[in-house]
Amino acid sequence: MTSPARWRWTAGAGALAAVLALLAVPAPSARAVRPAQSAQAAGRCGDPVQRPWCDTSLTADRRAGLLLAALSVDERIALLATDDPLGGPLGGFTENAHADTNAGIDRLGVPPLYMADGPAGVRQGRATQLPAPISLAAGFDQAIAQRYGATVGWEARHRGNDVIFGPTVDVLRTPWNGRTFEAFGEDPFLSSATGAAWVRGAQSQGVAASVKHLAVYTQETNRLRLNMKVAPRTLREIYLPPFEAAVKDGRAGTVMCGFGQLNGRWSCEDGGVLNKILRDEWGFTGFVPSDHTAAHDAASAANGGLDLEMPIGLQFNAWRLKQAMSQQKVTQATIDGAARNVLRTMFAFGVFDRAAYANDLTRIDRTASETAAREIAEAGITLLKNSGGALPLRAPKSVALIGKSAEEVPSGFGSAQVQPFSVVSPRQGITRRAGAGTKVTYHDGGDRGRAARAAGEAEVAIVFAADGQGEFFDKSCLTLTCSGLFARDHDALISEVARANPNTIVVLETGGPVTAPWADQVKGIVEAWYPGQQGGNAIARVLFGDVDPGGRLPVSFPAREADAPTAANPAQFPGQDGTVTFSEGVFVGYRHYDARGIAPRFPFGHGLSYTSFRYSDLAVSPNAVQVTVTNTGSRAGHAVPQLYLGLPSAGVDVPQPPRQLKGFRKVTLAPGQSTRVTFPLTARSLAYWNESANGWKVAPGCYRVMVGASSRDIALTGGFGQGGASC
Repeated sequence: MTSPARWRWTAGAGALAAVLALLAVPAPSARAVRPAQSAQAAGRCGDPVQRPWCDTSLTADRRAGLLLAALSVDERIALLATDDPLGGPLGGFTENAHADTNAGIDRLGVPPLYMADGPAGVRQGRATQLPAPISLAAGFDQAIAQRYGATVGWEARHRGNDVIFGPTVDVLRTPWNGRTFEAFGEDPFLSSATGAAWVRGAQSQGVAASVKHLAVYTQETNRLRLNMKVAPRTLREIYLPPFEAAVKDGRAGTVMCGFGQLNGRWSCEDGGVLNKILRDEWGFTGFVPSDHTAAHDAASAANGGLDLEMPIGLQFNAWRLKQAMSQQKVTQATIDGAARNVLRTMFAFGVFDRAAYANDLTRIDRTASETAAREIAEAGITLLKNSGGALPLRAPKSVALIGKSAEEVPSGFGSAQVQPFSVVSPRQGITRRAGAGTKVTYHDGGDRGRAARAAGEAEVAIVFAADGQGEFFDKSCLTLTCSGLFARDHDALISEVARANPNTIVVLETGGPVTAPWADQVKGIVEAWYPGQQGGNAIARVLFGDVDPGGRLPVSFPAREADAPTAANPAQFPGQDGTVTFSEGVFVGYRHYDARGIAPRFPFGHGLSYTSFRYSDLAVSPNAVQVTVTNTGSRAGHAVPQLYLGLPSAGVDVPQPPRQLKGFRKVTLAPGQSTRVTFPLTARSLAYWNESANGWKVAPGCYRVMVGASSRDIALTGGFGQGGASC
């Protein structure tokens, strides 16, 4: 290879293939554009006699140490940045463009490291477009989350990648966030459980997950320069738990630092988070990559805990880092530590000891992925309203599909956008499922009067409405009047159709909450989120009752924009003078509504079934809460019992929300069937972050226990005391 002292802004394999693809030049195979390999057996490391770090009987840390000693200073620095500036932008267009690439060091058998975007599926040419992560969160099911991660990991592997950028676990602070669709909602406990399971699933396929974006990332407006003022308690209780779970429970291989500043420190230069919390407290041993261009100063980033700069070495290059070392701003030990983190992770995930993964996703059978896409969508589709048992549909003679979204499969824009191999639109899925006995008509809704007349002629009208979300911009409203660049007033369309047909059902395909001012005018409301490439089939199966709607809301839906968190407070959002103040503290999401006594349109955790359930026999202790759930209806269905705790306040300076989610479990029960659900509790379940002690503490007092079907539908209550207190 060329001298590792170069800036490494040379086109890597992904960039070369992408450029050739755009120029319509036949691209060489993935293996042909990679550096020459001196593989032994299935691996690429070499002979352990000549290269002792290739001895697979040694620990990953020992092997990294042996290899590090053989590397020159320039080679060590070369490991600290990727070198393909075109991979990320081109990943959505060509299957040979990896999001990021480190070319490796052929002289010593260090293989290339290939990476792909993947919060909602692999963004590298075409792949299986899974439901948006917010839909996954609505599933309230760790097994489904692990299956989602495994599906992404398998496809990332079959696109020739070693690392997948995902999951996104940033807790939702404001519903105007343009990337609401990309993460797991407003609750840290739900985000933690979902994210850790996602990581376990992805890494079971032999790729390293890269959980993102540490530590706080809550909006797109001014995201590159924003200074976020967050109190230590808020940071620890709301924004850090999902990352902690991904590291401790999921064993994430890498953790990506994000944009902006946290309390005046750039996120990728914040040693308090990256070194002290991530590594020293949580025991993380993987490597920390930056989001693209998120490193601002070579010395500060190196000392602050960054290991790998992306997309190229603007800061982490030989010239800048050697200069920093000569000025005694950075030590050789710091450079070595970062290189060791990268190498240790590569050894731990077997990158040295196997052949390069083939980029063969286009050619192999993907049936399992397509099935997963449909079943994950069904698990997240959320029935918000079902007046008079309007759903499921019972062989209607005619159905009018209204709205352009019936012909489309919406998705969020940006690094989480996936180009699917194929899609099934709602119109296709419903027409196929309805069969020859049901007349299905369609109107795009562009002319509301004609759409209403078409709806009025049908037995049932189903209006499809979508919003517009994506990276780089935040939403301008929470209604359906600003849904994208060429927005139509879907709210007005729904109201007009509802006046024409009393049997109107609304199917929302949104990336997050909307106000739904027409909710009282329609018979049924189904939130399908961005349902992925099998969305049409999944929606049809739920509407016709082939499956029970499995979703529960991972976000609160406000009745009015003025009710939502951060509303009408520019200091909180979008910020003033480049600063956002998190003055709401821990009162995020449903905690905001509960503390202020505001009734949301639809509360966190809400979601209906086609059957009914009873909760009984509550048993409470400081170690566990138990409840019996019984299906009292006439058909099988999904219940999601949820445990909330009301913690006592340790003082006026430690206000507590009325309730916090501390457990959930999805169960599927036949008619008349019962099951006993146990929610384990630990000291951490009861703890708050004590800022003066800089640690977790359990306050004395009464801990109120609430179990029910949502944060506002509490069926059973109890309590237990701590620190000598009683309830």
